[in-house]
Amino acid sequence: MTLSISSAFDAGNIRVLSTDCSDSVWKAELEIVPDKDSDFYQWFYFRVAGAAAQQVDLVIANCAGAAYPGGWPHYNARVSEDRENWYMTETEYADGRLTIRVEPESNNLWVAYFAPYSMERHHDLIAWAAMQPGVAQKELGLTLDGQPLDMLTLGEGAKQVWLYARQHPGETMAEWWMEGAIERLCDVEDSVARLLRQKATFHIVPNMNPDGSRRGHLRTNAIGVNLNREWHEPSMERSPEVFLVREEMDRTGVDFAMDVHGDEAIPAVFIAGFEGIPSLKPGKVALYNRYRDLLAARTPDFQTVKGYPVAPAGKGNLSMSTAQLAERYGAVSMTLEMPFKDNDDLPDPDCGWSPARSMQLGRDCLATLAEIIDEI
Repeated sequence: MTLSISSAFDAGNIRVLSTDCSDSVWKAELEIVPDKDSDFYQWFYFRVAGAAAQQVDLVIANCAGAAYPGGWPHYNARVSEDRENWYMTETEYADGRLTIRVEPESNNLWVAYFAPYSMERHHDLIAWAAMQPGVAQKELGLTLDGQPLDMLTLGEGAKQVWLYARQHPGETMAEWWMEGAIERLCDVEDSVARLLRQKATFHIVPNMNPDGSRRGHLRTNAIGVNLNREWHEPSMERSPEVFLVREEMDRTGVDFAMDVHGDEAIPAVFIAGFEGIPSLKPGKVALYNRYRDLLAARTPDFQTVKGYPVAPAGKGNLSMSTAQLAERYGAVSMTLEMPFKDNDDLPDPDCGWSPARSMQLGRDCLATLAEIIDEI
């Protein structure tokens, strides 16, 4: 059979430059396609067909110019033959080129930067959650590509908790986290869920960027806008996703917020806060620090040593959601980051950081919130 490489599907991204076979090894020269109207690129997702029991070297040639070149060293691509179970495969980075070596057992192998979370799976998640007791689903509006922007609401308590993910669509671990968190909150026999739903009302946007997700973007929406730089002044023309969510936040208020992401370079799970905002209150920072430390005590997948530098006093970036929500609503807000690489503190040689671990972290984050919910 002739080797075939394609990405013409939901979230797919690759450009084939050439393929050839020598010494019984197929070699393909590839490029990642940048986000539309943007220089950002790093997400890839494609299918290799016709290569059963053959060695294939997949060489992505334009990695030096990617958004985060520091994400390539010590990184391993993910592969799957059933699109359900994803494993790390041999991957090398040198001279701006990423070489992914595979030997598929079948004639179809999917290769991705991280385990994908398709828009079809997103719609399945929304449909399932909307049918659970006490859950309301709302379409906040439509994106620039005409896709629905979905929100789930559940709980009866006075505390207003916002959870939102995938402002950067290529960070698919964020929606795997959402799936774990939503499943726990919807479990009527789970004591943590019952307590949280009694104390708080949850507003959940599992995917802030449907257009970028379907298009196979790393970081931007349909017109190349980075949504996490729009929170100070969103518009329906540039960033309807942020405009619609912030409008709903204005209606409900925000007491606690978590913005869920993935980080390309840092091989660890960590959070970033709002220390640089103009109206910083010591009590809010103390509660943020308490949440961070409790989460570190609860799960060894989370740590507090590696992470982003803390913004100096008065220098918080209010175009980013975490700082904007803390300033605008007085919220305890944070950005949660998970790795594209493995978690170096607790490595898994087969799967690395994975959908299952992302989902479990979602459950653990809720259990930690339950410990401080009365203090928010």
